[in-house]
Amino acid sequence: MIELIRTNDAVIISFVESLMRDAGIGYFVADQNMSVLDGSIGILPRRVMVDADKADAARRILTDAGIANEIRQK
Repeated sequence: MIELIRTNDAVIISFVESLMRDAGIGYFVADQNMSVLDGSIGILPRRVMVDADKADAARRILTDAGIANEIRQK
């Protein structure tokens, strides 16, 4: 799996999850339980991971959705 985005913005994470689910692209949100360590204040970013063979399609979806600035560089 490769990292598609890294953010501590819960709205962006939810939006990306929805986009990936609607497109049928499998994903995994890493570090979502790290809020236990930061006291639930959201300073530790979460990562959305996708399969390497679906990464280009996932990037296109995020670009089409207007959040290309959130995409991690290759």
